[in-house]
Amino acid sequence: MAGISIERFPLHLGLGAKAVPQAEFTGEMDWYMAYSERTATDGAEGRLVTIHTFSEDWSSWEMHPAGDEAVLCLTGEMTLHQEFPDGRSQQVTIGAGDYAINLPGVWHTADIASTATALFITAGLGTTHRPR
Repeated sequence: MAGISIERFPLHLGLGAKAVPQAEFTGEMDWYMAYSERTATDGAEGRLVTIHTFSEDWSSWEMHPAGDEAVLCLTGEMTLHQEFPDGRSQQVTIGAGDYAINLPGVWHTADIASTATALFITAGLGTTHRPR
């Protein structure tokens, strides 16, 4: 039996310590909306696990109100820009093997040095986006 590509088929960690493979990732907002509907009963405790490779800076900001998001850089380097609810901002640069945490309510985006791959463990309930 072959393994499942997490880049193609993200993983949902849910209540009862369940790990549930998800539908093939399209990168479209419709995919995220369908994911939210499928996993709604897990509420704020559910986590989406994904891997993404980036070759350019993010084009938008996002914020997760329901919980922390862990960002683990696997290859390359990325700089997370974080805006806190109290108006404070900071930059966190992570390279291969480093991680950063986006706290609930913290708007964040990223700049990519060249190419970077990162693993995300996200409390996705109520995620909001805004243009950069």
